Amino acid sequence: MSSQLLTVLLLLPIVTIHHLPVVTCRQWCMPLPTASDEQLQANIDYCCSNGVDCSQISPGGVCFEPNTLLDHASYVMNAYYHSHGRVEESCRFNRTGSFVFVDPSNGPCIYYT
Repeated sequence: MSSQLLTVLLLLPIVTIHHLPVVTCRQWCMPLPTASDEQLQANIDYCCSNGVDCSQISPGGVCFEPNTLLDHASYVMNAYYHSHGRVEESCRFNRTGSFVFVDPSNGPCIYYT
């Protein structure tokens, strides 16, 4: 076998794999719309006391507006999910969390992916 043919045969799988489409599953952890204000506040408190930087949802933070419990809980629950291994159990929040597959980022407030 010629060295050129051998080189082509060795590189063919690499070139083929390189051109395969990449499929990603981008998902965000969000509160269920049925979560009560008490549950949303409890989720915010839990996330902020367990490693999530909540300065983004504080006055002056890039995710402060809109200033609603639902929006603030959305940001911190997603941040918690991503900072705790992106595993399903880190989005449960006593059955008030769920996954969405459309980026919830809004203006300067960018959600982790």
